[in-house]
Amino acid sequence: GGLLAGGTREPSSDTVVFDPARGQAVRLGSRGSPPRSHHDAAPVGGRWLCVVGGWDGSRRLATVTALDTERDVWEAWTATPGDCPPTGLSSHTCTRISDRELQVAGREGGIHTQRRYGSIYTLRLDPSARTYCYKQEGCHIASRSGHCAALLQTPGPHPGHQLLLFGGCNLAEPEVARHWSHGKIKEEPPVAPHLMEKLARLVSSGQGSQKGPHGLRHHSCSVVGPFAVLFGGETLTRARDTICNDLYIYDTRTSPPLWFHFPCADRGMKRVGHRTCLWNDQLYLVGGFGEDGRTASPQVCVLDFLI
Repeated sequence: GGLLAGGTREPSSDTVVFDPARGQAVRLGSRGSPPRSHHDAAPVGGRWLCVVGGWDGSRRLATVTALDTERDVWEAWTATPGDCPPTGLSSHTCTRISDRELQVAGREGGIHTQRRYGSIYTLRLDPSARTYCYKQEGCHIASRSGHCAALLQTPGPHPGHQLLLFGGCNLAEPEVARHWSHGKIKEEPPVAPHLMEKLARLVSSGQGSQKGPHGLRHHSCSVVGPFAVLFGGETLTRARDTICNDLYIYDTRTSPPLWFHFPCADRGMKRVGHRTCLWNDQLYLVGGFGEDGRTASPQVCVLDFLI
């Protein structure tokens, strides 16, 4: 999905697979591919790609639609009795906790119906039954749209996990949306040891700060070990030249965590509405609009360091 040009309201229904090993992108002819933009997605069970919420061209949704990669078909999953869904989701985040639980964060509804705060939902999944169920958590968050979320370990001898939200409003500091004590979330082995080492060397060459980027939205965020790596986005602090190409690294190895800022001199790397994806020890930059905020970029880039 996504938008193919700035200013359009009609989302794409294309399903595209990119093979990094071959450097090839292939459009799939998967049956039932839904039009979506401003959605989020999470892999489940090594088989399904669950798309949560988003804009379908006429309204904001809170439904779950999944691509079954074994059968190469899209399926509309069914809400179970007792489901308490959000009013409608767009530019929200969807974070995988396990194959049966996602955390959904953001504000609900359109511009005229939004509340002054955002909400947190636990989204329970049953892949075998193709069902889902929303449960609203009691806590409220700042009203955010176009933010990013990162599930990171807390420091200390018995680390737990916390779900941090970055940007999407005028706040500079990340917000702790949820916290889990030690052992509540299954530990995942490091998937990018060499990239983690490069990031550690990069931040050792910089000057850390407790203040992060202010007023950033529609940026990207990927978790690489103890680091949250943010790139690009649109700043709310300037009237002109609002599309960014800055790299920010949030280092949780220290207490309090520190921000490191690395500007990019290449204006051709300005991006908004893009994604970064971690695969095979490399960070890929995919999609988004360029410097004018309207022209979609067909490029796929890899983050590299000259240290």
